[in-house]
Amino acid sequence: MKKILILITALIMLPGCQQEKTNQHYPVNTAPLAKKAYVKLPLGSVKPEGWLKDQLMIQANGLTGHLDEFWEDLVNSGWRGGEGESWERGPYYLDGLVPLAYILDNERLKEKVKGWMSFILESQKENGWFGPEKITDRWPLAVASKVLMEYFDATGDPEALEVVAGYFRYLHENEPDWPDKDWRGVRAMEHAVTGYWLYRRTGEEWILETIESIQNNCFDWTTYYFEFPWDSTAVADSLVPYDWKAEGLTAHVVNNAMAIKYPGLWYQQSGDDLFRQAVFTGLKNYDIHHGQVGGRFSGDEHLSGKSPVQGTEMCAVVELMYSMENLFEIFGNVGLADRLENLAYNALPATTTPDGWAHQYDQQSNQVLVSLSRRNWSSNGSESNIYGLMPDYPCCLANMHQGWPKFVEHMWMATHDNGLVVAAYGPSSVTAKVGKGTEVKIYEETEYPFNGKIVFTIETAGKVTFPLYFRVPEWSKSATISYNDKTIVGRPGEMIRIESAWRDGDKIELNIPFEVRTERRYNNSLSVLRGPLYYALRIGKEFTEIGMKYRKYDYIGSVDWQIVPTTDWNLGLIIDDTDKGIQVTEEINPVGRYPFADTGDMIWSEKEGSHIKWEFPAPVVLRVSGAIIPGWEIVNGSAANPPPGHLTTDSEPVMLELVPYGSTRLRITEFPVMIKPE
Repeated sequence: MKKILILITALIMLPGCQQEKTNQHYPVNTAPLAKKAYVKLPLGSVKPEGWLKDQLMIQANGLTGHLDEFWEDLVNSGWRGGEGESWERGPYYLDGLVPLAYILDNERLKEKVKGWMSFILESQKENGWFGPEKITDRWPLAVASKVLMEYFDATGDPEALEVVAGYFRYLHENEPDWPDKDWRGVRAMEHAVTGYWLYRRTGEEWILETIESIQNNCFDWTTYYFEFPWDSTAVADSLVPYDWKAEGLTAHVVNNAMAIKYPGLWYQQSGDDLFRQAVFTGLKNYDIHHGQVGGRFSGDEHLSGKSPVQGTEMCAVVELMYSMENLFEIFGNVGLADRLENLAYNALPATTTPDGWAHQYDQQSNQVLVSLSRRNWSSNGSESNIYGLMPDYPCCLANMHQGWPKFVEHMWMATHDNGLVVAAYGPSSVTAKVGKGTEVKIYEETEYPFNGKIVFTIETAGKVTFPLYFRVPEWSKSATISYNDKTIVGRPGEMIRIESAWRDGDKIELNIPFEVRTERRYNNSLSVLRGPLYYALRIGKEFTEIGMKYRKYDYIGSVDWQIVPTTDWNLGLIIDDTDKGIQVTEEINPVGRYPFADTGDMIWSEKEGSHIKWEFPAPVVLRVSGAIIPGWEIVNGSAANPPPGHLTTDSEPVMLELVPYGSTRLRITEFPVMIKPE
């Protein structure tokens, strides 16, 4: 009987028998790896359109497109054969430059990439190690391997695959070196991103042995998420270790942003649901104890609680985005894609200037002053919320570039029934193989996230049958899809699947109602949302260029800004005593060539050769009733915490203007709540 059962099992696994469907056109996980929910498309398959293309062009024309021309850490980088910085900054920069160059198909940027790659591809030693001669640390090679992965997918250059394979062979043949006290130890499983990618292309079993060795010999993030040591009590009792020793590295915000995907990555190989549970338990813990608006969690270098005074490092935003992109591909959970959009459309644009020439190290939900001030950061310095070239540590200047291009890269994915899924909404196009191998192109026309109407147009040489999947966000009440005289209504949090024999020019219209809603935040404050966007108080602002101590680079639009308020910021929302909501009016404006700019922002003008004041309003302006809160003042450079509870006011109401969080440099996002007596 036992032999018969074994035979039946073997027959089931033979090709052509009743196997579970997998995508036939792109590399997928094969046994013993668990199948991922979706399949990432090759770099360059997804292109930005409309305002999103403008946003990536801003990046290409700003710091990303020029930084290696004047920042000495890149100009003389050991990763391009120089004698300068040779650790993580070169690979970090390339991790954004490579996808940006090939998504935009920008020849100038591609030439930059080739200049870096010529050194990296020739640097590999016989034992598989690669990079600058002085490098002995595995951490920067983890980042550089991801760069080579992207470069191979974009170009097909076999040398890139060979370098990654050679490095993983080195890891396989050498002893584990992943100490908890070092970055390479707490970030060791970053290697798994590239390792599984390599396995999908070679099928070599020793690659999985290498990843298993890393998993078994580095910091245990899975247990960390279940036992989460740095909760609200630890923050209140000042127990969170604000240092860079072994324990402090577990509280470091960027490490946490990277690590949330590690149990999910290992789930592919272990198949143990414990690791899936660890991911969602970890996200829940972050939200409960350190959650901030915009899908992020606090970390003004280290985890620091839920107060809107606390900041979040920009590196943590782009790394958390990348984690969500990976995790959505693995698990397909709608909430993961919702969080990805939340980060991309709120936290990411809020921490840069609209022209792409300056960035912050730390952003705040309630940010009423951008200045050189000692704030209540856990461990960052007084420069951290300046919009500039290199406020505080230089890591964010090197690492900020991956946010937008990798977001675009993951907006569409392939499905195992040889269709496509729209992972994140926004103006884009995708070219991919579907059905039995037919290549189609789909255009997505929309002003999302500023409104919820999305039109998809299919371009194909002939009739082709394949499925399309559309996400209904968890925050929505419903979504309606219309196509070929059919209408489908979707429920929040589900994926809608439609399949048809599509013809050239077929259109699909998706409508997601954008209703204004509110969310309770710190000290019972209130935040206002519409669609995937948070809305923040529009504060009058005055920009002053300041000279930072590092400022030895005067290059095109690079600048350091101090920003001070010119209008009242200490305002709360007025609600009725039933607390059923707020009365809102909406003003809809054109989405301009600087999508996240608002009136009064400073924009670099190449034509003028100087910064000019932007005169156009943000794409959406909400108007709500509010009033001044006497006694709510600036303390240590920041707005004090919102006064708790429901306040009663006899003050004359004033009309507050709220604009998208990503369109603000000064803002109040977590509003005190006031009740107007009858």
